[in-house]
Amino acid sequence: MVRRLALMVPVLVGLSILLFAWVRALPGDPARALLGEKATPEGLARINEAYGFDKPLLEQYFTYVRALLQGDFGNSIQYGRPVVDSFAERFPATIELALAALLFAVLVGVPLGYIAARNQGRALDTAVVSGSLLGVVTPVFFLAILLKLVFADKLGWLPTVGRADVRLDATHPTNFYVLDGILTQEWDAVGDAMLHLVLPALALGTIPLAIIVRITRASVAEVLHEDFVRTAESKGLSRRVISRRHVLRNALLPVVTTIGLQAGLLFSGAVLTETVFSFNGIGEYLFQAISQRDYPVLQGFIIFIAIVYSLINLLVDVSYGLIDPRVRVQ
Repeated sequence: MVRRLALMVPVLVGLSILLFAWVRALPGDPARALLGEKATPEGLARINEAYGFDKPLLEQYFTYVRALLQGDFGNSIQYGRPVVDSFAERFPATIELALAALLFAVLVGVPLGYIAARNQGRALDTAVVSGSLLGVVTPVFFLAILLKLVFADKLGWLPTVGRADVRLDATHPTNFYVLDGILTQEWDAVGDAMLHLVLPALALGTIPLAIIVRITRASVAEVLHEDFVRTAESKGLSRRVISRRHVLRNALLPVVTTIGLQAGLLFSGAVLTETVFSFNGIGEYLFQAISQRDYPVLQGFIIFIAIVYSLINLLVDVSYGLIDPRVRVQ
């Protein structure tokens, strides 16, 4: 774990350099984007001086890194508020949505992949594989609009937009709406927040679900043909014991890797899903920051997402040793 954490340092340094260069290579000017039609040479010069954009790029980079090491992600050019405050306001929404989507993908995808592998070549296997392929190729925005049309507009079972009912007077000390409802024992707020999560999580979790199904099916199908599985069957062990002790445990490593990668992607924000459902997460905020050339927001958010992604990969590596003792021995 120490070695993995140490490797994160050069990764984040390299990312900071690439990110700094990429942001400044974007077409457009943050000062001009802020002032719009009211831009004057004096106004542009004033904003560039205030944010240090008039200094040499190398000096800007070291100033940016020095502030990062002190925990200062800067202030948004568009809104004038600290990036950390915007992050604390919006990242909980993305975390809740990503966890709900990942939970849906894992709880449905792993069993479906296992069932498909156990019935390889049969009609059930064909149906699962075809369904997973359909899930991969269906655009997220199209599925999101379709879900809204059917379950919200036509049937009226679920809410259409937002994270909570505006008529509900709930307390949000952490901005994690489900957790806040549990901590304050406002159970109506918990139920309302979970209802608002259903449609976005289904839309966002469909592609990870399809990928997990296919990886699980391939991994389980490979393990089923191993000698130790045939030996366990010849000893007369029950199918449940063979599945739990021998098949699933040996097939889980590639599945866990896939789940970790999908979790990192989900935590990075979902622009289309958050936009369709007005979910107020970091994906939509990053999209606005790109269009407004808001350098501090882009740099701060992407660096933080990279840290989260690296920590998720660390947890995946640690889980290898918990799942397969041979990894610990190596």
